[in-house]
Amino acid sequence: MRTMRQGPNIARQRLVQGMALAVLLVVGSVAVAGPSGILAWGENQRMLEQRSVRIAQLRDKRDRLRNRVDLLAPDHVDPDLAGELLRSNLNVARPDEMVMLVP
Repeated sequence: MRTMRQGPNIARQRLVQGMALAVLLVVGSVAVAGPSGILAWGENQRMLEQRSVRIAQLRDKRDRLRNRVDLLAPDHVDPDLAGELLRSNLNVARPDEMVMLVP
């Protein structure tokens, strides 16, 4: 009778050990090949560098736009910028002016 009780007990232990091994293998494979795993680390670094460059470009553009907004403040408009905007948007020019477009 003693052998009968050990048989199911051993089978249950092997089943538990097999399930634990399967869980560990899944966790290990996700750690290596998952979206934030070791294999994706290089790709994440490359994307971080690209986005850092893009952020710097956007900051420069924001600063240029902020400068133009400051120059167009209603209480102190920059006359040069106002003239530039009038000429470019409304095609306004004096008869004695020569317009040269510079790309």
